[in-house]
Amino acid sequence: MAENREQDHENASDSKNQKHQSNRPISGKKTFLIRLVLVIFTVVIVIGGGIYWFLTRHDVSTDDAFTAGRSIMIAPHVKGYVTELLVNDNQFVHKGDILVKIDDRDYQAARDQAAAELDQAEGQYLASRYMLEVAKKNFPGRLKAAQGQLSDAQAQLFKSKTDFSRQHNIARPATTQQAIDYSTAAFNSAKAAVVQAEGNLLIATPVEANIGNASSQVDQRKGVLEEAKAKLRQAELNLEWTVIRAPHDGWISKRNIEQGNFVNVGQSLFSIVEPEVWVVANYKETQITHMRIGQKVKIEVDAYPFLDLEGHVDSLQLGTGAVFSAFPPENATGNYVKIVQRVPVKILIDKGLDPKIPLPLGLSVVPTVYTK
Repeated sequence: MAENREQDHENASDSKNQKHQSNRPISGKKTFLIRLVLVIFTVVIVIGGGIYWFLTRHDVSTDDAFTAGRSIMIAPHVKGYVTELLVNDNQFVHKGDILVKIDDRDYQAARDQAAAELDQAEGQYLASRYMLEVAKKNFPGRLKAAQGQLSDAQAQLFKSKTDFSRQHNIARPATTQQAIDYSTAAFNSAKAAVVQAEGNLLIATPVEANIGNASSQVDQRKGVLEEAKAKLRQAELNLEWTVIRAPHDGWISKRNIEQGNFVNVGQSLFSIVEPEVWVVANYKETQITHMRIGQKVKIEVDAYPFLDLEGHVDSLQLGTGAVFSAFPPENATGNYVKIVQRVPVKILIDKGLDPKIPLPLGLSVVPTVYTK
C-alpha cells in the first residue's frame, strides 16, 4: 500500500511538471505581444505628436481674446419729457427709424418766435438799403443846395452893402433917415444870411461820411438779419431734435428710459450695437514675431462651439495694453521686473457667422493665427 501511494505521488508530480512546462511558452508569447503593442503605440504617439508639432509649429493661439464691435450711445440734443418710446430691449432697428419723441410744444413756440424776429429783421434790412439809396441822392443834393444858398446870400450881401454905402455917402438932403435905416438893416441881414449859408454848407459838406454812415446801417441790419436766421435755424434744429432717430442699424442695448421720463441734454438713453463684430486678441509679445496683416485665422467661440469661424489679421495695435492703461508703468524708476507684455490684435471675421446667432460683444474666443 505504501509503495502504491509513493508511486501515485510521483505520477502526480510528473504530470504537474509536464503542465508547467507546457504553459511556459504560452506565457512568454503573451508578454512579447504586450511589449510589441506598447512599443508600436509609443512609436505611433511619438510620430503623431511629431507630425502635429510639425504641422502646427507656426500656429499661435491665445485664450485672452474677446468679441468686439461698435456700440453707439444715444443721447438727446434737447431736454424735455418723453412722450413716445418706440423701442424695446434688444430690439433690432434700422437706420432712420424713430426711437424716441420728446414733447415739442416749447420748441414749436420758440421756432415761431424766431421766424417772427427774422421777418422783422428782414424788413429793417430792406428799409436800411432804401435809406442808403436815398442818402446817395440826398446828401450830394443838400451840398449843392447849400452852395447855392451861400452864393445867393453873398450876392444879397453885396447888394445890401452897396446900398448901405450909397445911403451913407450921399448928401443928407438927397436921402431920408428911413432909407438909411433900411439899408443898414438890409446890410446886417445879408451878413447874417451869409453866415447861416456858410453853416449850412459846412453841415452839407461831409457827403461821403453821411453816405458811409447809411451804408454802415445797412451792414448792421444785415448782421441782425443773419443773427435772426441763425436763431431760426437753431430753433428748427431743436424742434427736429425732439424726434430721435437711429443713426445706424443695430440692436437696442442698456435701455434705461421709460415713457414719461424727463431727459436732459447728453443723458444716456440706451446704446445701439452695430451688426459688425470682430475679435480683439491680446497676444504675448513673443507670439507676434511672425504675425503679419492678412494671415488666416481660425476662431473658436466658447459660447457656440459648433460655429466654424474663419477670419484674417486686420491690424496690430501700435502699443501694448500697459501703455494705454490709466496708470502706465514707469520702468525707469524703482526695481524692474520684466513682465511679458500683450499686444492687442484686431481680427476680422470672414465667414462662418450664422445670421440667426448674433455674437454679443465681450464673448470669450480662442483665435489661432496661421503664420506660415
